[in-house]
Amino acid sequence: RTRYISTELGMRQRLFVGVLTSKSTLNTLGVAVNRTLAHRLERLVYFTGTRGRKVPHGMTVVTHSDERPIWNMYQTVRYLLDHYVNDFDWFFLVQDDTYTEAHRISRLVAHLSIDTHLYLGRPEEFIGGDTEGRYCYGGFGYLLSRSLLLLLQQHLESCRNDILSARPDEWLGRCIIDYTAVNCAEEHEGLRYHYFELGNNADPERETDLRFQSAFTVHPVLDPLQMYRLHKYFAQVELERTYQEIQQLQLEIQNASSLSADGDHSATWPIGIPPPFQPKTRFEVLRWDYFTEEQVYACVDGSPKCELRGVDLADVADVVAMAMEELNRKYQPVLHVRKQQLVNGYRRFDPTRGMEYTLDLQVEVVTQKGHSRSVTKRVHLVRPLSEVEIIPMPYVTEASRINVILPLTAHDRDHAARFLEAYAAAAFESSENAVLTFLFIYDPFEAQQVTQNDIFAPVKAQITEYERKYAEVKIPWISVKTDAPSQIKVMDIISKKHPVDTLFFVAGVGTEVTIDFLNRCRMNTINNWQVFFPIHFQGYNPTIAYHNQVPPTTLDLLRDAGHFDRDVFHEACFYNADYMAARTRMAGDVQENEDILETLDIYDMFIKYSNLHVFRAVEPALLQRYRHQACNPRLSEEIYHRCVQSSLEGVGSRSQLAMVLFEQEQGNST
Repeated sequence: RTRYISTELGMRQRLFVGVLTSKSTLNTLGVAVNRTLAHRLERLVYFTGTRGRKVPHGMTVVTHSDERPIWNMYQTVRYLLDHYVNDFDWFFLVQDDTYTEAHRISRLVAHLSIDTHLYLGRPEEFIGGDTEGRYCYGGFGYLLSRSLLLLLQQHLESCRNDILSARPDEWLGRCIIDYTAVNCAEEHEGLRYHYFELGNNADPERETDLRFQSAFTVHPVLDPLQMYRLHKYFAQVELERTYQEIQQLQLEIQNASSLSADGDHSATWPIGIPPPFQPKTRFEVLRWDYFTEEQVYACVDGSPKCELRGVDLADVADVVAMAMEELNRKYQPVLHVRKQQLVNGYRRFDPTRGMEYTLDLQVEVVTQKGHSRSVTKRVHLVRPLSEVEIIPMPYVTEASRINVILPLTAHDRDHAARFLEAYAAAAFESSENAVLTFLFIYDPFEAQQVTQNDIFAPVKAQITEYERKYAEVKIPWISVKTDAPSQIKVMDIISKKHPVDTLFFVAGVGTEVTIDFLNRCRMNTINNWQVFFPIHFQGYNPTIAYHNQVPPTTLDLLRDAGHFDRDVFHEACFYNADYMAARTRMAGDVQENEDILETLDIYDMFIKYSNLHVFRAVEPALLQRYRHQACNPRLSEEIYHRCVQSSLEGVGSRSQLAMVLFEQEQGNST
């Protein structure tokens, strides 16, 4: 079977663009073409005879290893036939000293029949006039249909051997005419190929020729700066054209809605944007956040108010400026509106349409005669969601070996038996591709007594027992001595003992590891790209959650059984290479302040000292039964506060705690 459905169904992409460049212009004009064209096309490939050792970033360059122009053209056409003729319907070839308006070329091929033998461009007479017909001049680019290339395929060798020409575009034209009888055309079925020849020292902003404004390609472009100026001009033209199309569509929607049963009420605002989300229950009501120009009254850390900064500050400034621009557009020239202050601001994110804003603006209204008055105006704005895009991600598999790291302190040792039991059922029984490593953390006093009284002796005995039970299993363990067992200090020891390509899962003693989670750990952790911090489901205290009841033997994902603990960050999946890179960036700050090793955890380290994507998500296959947590006050205040908060919220839900308190008060009153 084929790998892709599109291959099996014979589906092809629409347009392939090939840019003919050279060693001397690849890093100048070639780069300029790539920056103005690549992000707008399905496929863009550069063809050159020879090139330097270093290829510009983000460019696909095919080298023919020969500077002869005719040979390069032959090799280019041969390469298209060998690699792309089954994937695309249309092939557009253009020189790197030509500016191409990608939207217009794409719209052109969208209206052409794929079965047509078409050779479209600017027709040119052959040099000498011996050959009948006309070829397409290469400076303005030319469009070749897939069917024409397939027709030419069997004659390409004959063209290489029999046709002599000084110009590659003329050679290709002779080949097409001699063996397919297809001439270069400037127009096909009412669709014209527009081009413009740029004069010396031409300024795109001052060019008034109508042919320039409608051109698909502009030639010749002498330097990258001129390429960027052309791109700026045509981008503005296309943007204005898009705005006009939007206005026309909005008008058509409004006119059509008046004929519906609900009349004009069926047209939502803004026209063409989905209507606001309608909640079905009180829990689905979307919250509005209040803000001013300096502060927002809904903070990510739970504070009642915080200072506007970064993207939030830019967002508020942008919507206020847009509101003033729209008010002036509506009332000028009769009135001129000047902002005085933002009185009230509200915003909410609606997943069906985007970010909504309600602004109360105090403005000064000035008439044409100079009279002014201060008024408060309420405006509504929507920043709609753009088109959904598929972001390419590196390929990962579920075959990677995971090294499960379990740090264990004296307080946690009594829970190690349950962890081993659950882990053995999930990994040892199924021969899962994972290695479990224990990290025994002794404080200085415990380390001194290790020969007489090893506090981890029972755990080590259990490890030996499991190794005896599962002959193919080895459970290594490492001992460390520290009075402040911070995550980073502990991980530094582990990191040095493993190769750089090791995939780590740092677990907690209460973690119930499952095969489903281990697979998601592999899929969600991408080397040099992404680290994964799962949010486990924390079970409530059974004496509270099942008050006066027999608690179940298993922990289920139920509202009354527990909650996803968003205050815990110690479980993590990451590659050793990514940890080492972040740790290296952190080294400079550590030299200035060694306490940073205890004030930060691994989660904070990846956020502050790496450019990786930190993937934080709830994990239904990662469960933890209730156990009392001992929070270490020697760690940072923030980490200690999160630990205490997690312990308190893990006791039970508010309704369960209220019921227990109510029963206690009832008992005390009697």
